[in-house]
Amino acid sequence: MAPDYPRRGLYIISQPFKDKAPFASKYSIVMTPPERQSLLLSFIRRFHTSETSGLTVLAIVVGIGAGLGAVAFRWLIAVTQRLFFGGSERFLDFLGPYRVVPVPALGGLFVGLLTYYLASEAKGHGVPEVMLAVTTLGGRIRARVAAVKSLASAICIGSGGSAGREGPIVQIGSALGSTLGQILRLPDDRIRLLVACGAAGGISATFNAPIAGVLFALEVILRQFAASSFGFVVFASVTAAAISRATLGDRPSFIVPAYSLKSAWELPLYAGLGILAAGVSVLFVKSLYGLEDFFDRWHFKEYMKPVAGGLLVGGIGVLFPQVFGTGYGSSQPVGSGLGAVDLVLVAKLGLGLTAALILLKIVATSLTIGSGGSGGVFAPSLFIGAMLGGTFGQIAHHFWPDVTAASGAYALVGMGAVFAGAARAPITSILILFEMTGDYRIILPLMTAVVTSSLISQRLSRDTIYTLKIRRRGIDLERESATDLLDTVTVGEIMTTHLETVPADMPVEQLMKYLLETGHHGLPVVDEGGELVGIVTLSDVERSAGSGDTVRTVADIASLSPFTCFPDQTVREALQQLSGREVGRMPVVDRLNPRRLLGMLRRENVIAAYARLLKQYGSVREASERLRLSVPGLITVRVEIPEEASVIGRPLQEFSMPPASLLVAIRRRGRAMIPKGDTVLMAGDIVTALASPSEADTLHDLLTQAKSVRELSEDGDIDEDTA
Repeated sequence: MAPDYPRRGLYIISQPFKDKAPFASKYSIVMTPPERQSLLLSFIRRFHTSETSGLTVLAIVVGIGAGLGAVAFRWLIAVTQRLFFGGSERFLDFLGPYRVVPVPALGGLFVGLLTYYLASEAKGHGVPEVMLAVTTLGGRIRARVAAVKSLASAICIGSGGSAGREGPIVQIGSALGSTLGQILRLPDDRIRLLVACGAAGGISATFNAPIAGVLFALEVILRQFAASSFGFVVFASVTAAAISRATLGDRPSFIVPAYSLKSAWELPLYAGLGILAAGVSVLFVKSLYGLEDFFDRWHFKEYMKPVAGGLLVGGIGVLFPQVFGTGYGSSQPVGSGLGAVDLVLVAKLGLGLTAALILLKIVATSLTIGSGGSGGVFAPSLFIGAMLGGTFGQIAHHFWPDVTAASGAYALVGMGAVFAGAARAPITSILILFEMTGDYRIILPLMTAVVTSSLISQRLSRDTIYTLKIRRRGIDLERESATDLLDTVTVGEIMTTHLETVPADMPVEQLMKYLLETGHHGLPVVDEGGELVGIVTLSDVERSAGSGDTVRTVADIASLSPFTCFPDQTVREALQQLSGREVGRMPVVDRLNPRRLLGMLRRENVIAAYARLLKQYGSVREASERLRLSVPGLITVRVEIPEEASVIGRPLQEFSMPPASLLVAIRRRGRAMIPKGDTVLMAGDIVTALASPSEADTLHDLLTQAKSVRELSEDGDIDEDTA
């Protein structure tokens, strides 16, 4: 019977290596039958074209889709604004100024129902989901995500939710690219490339910023600047920008006066603004995820949580309507006038209002996104940065009017500085501000503040506003994207087990003759019982001959305390030992009995293993993707059990695990365990599990949720009456 081949260009089967190397049960790549191969490959063969030409066409197609999607998304936001805020004026006029309060709540209800029943990935700010798909799922994003995300985000922003357009359009464009790649059955690296093309096209069309779109895709989504990706991403970005300009017009997002550096003495002030921006950006990130934790702990219907968040945002909007929507331009609710960002850029907002809006926008955005709303965090970052810069600029201009520009210049620089601190994307931050304003004259202040903010925020917080959401699911992007091939192989798999040893009492003359005959450069030295004594090399023999000493046996010249390694160590760890001590070989010994010789690890073994893996998988990145613990449609979740977790002390069989999840391993005090029903979890355990993307958060919450008052009292930790 023919095997049931998967719908992909390459698949993995488990089989041992054909040669005698002890790589038992590794993987090898097998081409699928012709009818299952990539449609792109079939096209290339039929029309005698190159893969580059085919991918260029696909990048342009994705750019067209992203451009049209961005235009449609902006139109959808405008329609929902008229429906929600026009309807509130018509039907809720009896509430007077309070008629805006229920509007974001009603929008939250629609958003909650859409994301709960159709696509849970569509809630939140979108970019982390794309980054996660690129890193762990081969770029695969469900096709329905684009439709649900566009509708949910348009409703959220249009009803006054404090969120931006960039996250949704990145996810929409990326989903289009991913869907096209999956339809054509492209390999993972090509699907990831099309995802990046979609993200670049979305940013480019949304903000009329083709250069920033390219850099956002490379700096944030792919997280690497590869020449092989650059050209295709540029094609997609340029195509999307052309469509946007043809339909929406070629004009910058913000109209600002001709700001420039008034005096060199301003640069320290802009550096100070960068420091403040770093602190505010970290506060924004902590507030966003803090309120997300609050709503996650709230035992309430998931689709009703955005309603509560929207109600609170509506309450803020009664007195400060500037927090609604993106806060600038046409994304402001009907009747609210010109956006606050547009006003602060021309120095037309007072000091008290700009200072208040810094905190109010942070709270409003955290409530919107944290409660389960759908929208991006880029526009709120710009808003917060503009208010921070406007506040700082007004104070600076009050004290040093002769050497400082108008406060609008500081507002402009603050926009880029806060986003750089939140996203750690300084290049994107600088260029997108240039393209959104059409003004390149304030480059020195902008670079100073952006780089300062990025560096300081990196010291204050390990993660960005995008990567923190992924880390909280137990996934370390740095580790996932930089998997070392040699981490996948142990010393025991590649060591030489056919041992040639020399006895400690062998005469040196005989040893020299033996080394010259066999070509060995070094051998382990053993005693009469066969236990390891040391290691002797050709260099040791040459040194003894040149010294003139009268030595007779190997024991007199051997290194009697050699560096050793263990068979369960990874090859990467052993290679670090070899490199650090400048030796070419190491004895492999039993961890329980360090004198029991098991084999030898030589540099040649490491090189052969690495070459074998590269030949087997085609590239380092491909190997990294395939060798991770992964199953199509599932992601790896790693969670460290905190001190006060409710799961501590309880057997696994008592837990109600999410249906699409499986505990794979538990690491306790450096030792790995296979979880069973009677396994009891302890504080500090590192649990590795597989889960569907939609249930990763549920599993994480189950393993980290703190004990309730009742559980603490039962454990004797607190007095229930006192609590």
